[in-house]
Amino acid sequence: MNATTSFSRREFLIKTSAVAVASGTLPTARLFAASNAWPRLPIASFSKVHQELKLDFEETAAVTAEAGLDGIDCPVRPAGQILPERAAEDMPRMAEALKRHKLKLLLLTTAITSPATPHAETVLRTAAKLGVKYYRLNWWHYKAAPSREQLFREIKAQLKDLAAMNKQLGVCAIYQNHSGGDYVGAKVNDLMEIVGEFDPRQIGIAFDIGHALIEIPDTWRSEFEKLKSHFKVAYVKDARRHGKSCAFGQGDIATTDYFKLLKSWHYHAPISMHTEYDYAGQGNPKTRAGLVEAMRRDLAVLKGWLQST
Repeated sequence: MNATTSFSRREFLIKTSAVAVASGTLPTARLFAASNAWPRLPIASFSKVHQELKLDFEETAAVTAEAGLDGIDCPVRPAGQILPERAAEDMPRMAEALKRHKLKLLLLTTAITSPATPHAETVLRTAAKLGVKYYRLNWWHYKAAPSREQLFREIKAQLKDLAAMNKQLGVCAIYQNHSGGDYVGAKVNDLMEIVGEFDPRQIGIAFDIGHALIEIPDTWRSEFEKLKSHFKVAYVKDARRHGKSCAFGQGDIATTDYFKLLKSWHYHAPISMHTEYDYAGQGNPKTRAGLVEAMRRDLAVLKGWLQST
């Protein structure tokens, strides 16, 4: 076979993979192994931003679809988009509204810290029935106890009971790092001390690169890498180092190798996209059209970061 008709092994894999995918004979996992591609990740809008406009379930779904996202990370908590006492009725209604727009209820954000949190079991049983795997816990604060040691003992005791419930229901609690000195886990290093003794299938970490850039811009990677065994969900908001959140592409995420790191870890869970800044600008009123435009812009930048890895 001469040079004009021979193929390299890489060319052969690419060409035969394309044919096999078209014919439906090549499993997805083998395609990714052959092409070294990163599977497309579902991206959820943290729909707290929809609450500012008092959007109902149908409008939330419509706006999310117009912006090009795959679903939502829904606040199910006091003063949230869904109230915990209404979870059994309203979470299925939200899921149905999303389904009509070919979207999903991908994640939950809750105020749960233990099985004793009001309506915790109802929220989690409903989530499990709807196929939601991950829910964010409420935060703890260092000032809530006289000592760090006592606080951590109390947190672990609550999480032990919660882990048992999660195992029974098939869901996983995730704790998010948040900037601000009084937030437990703001410095990230404390997180593994808290969750490390639990099965990561029941208790894990939601890492927020934006809050990390605000709180620990110079050490975020070394601290994040310690969380690898329990890292479950990526929360993404752009932010300036030691500053605050901003429109995607105007902060410092692009100066990091965060998404390359996620790819190297074979990250495959949903991403929670947070449009948490004044997208209207200069005191202008926030509108439905303005929100859709801001979410589209943020999503385009986020997809660019993902595709550049």
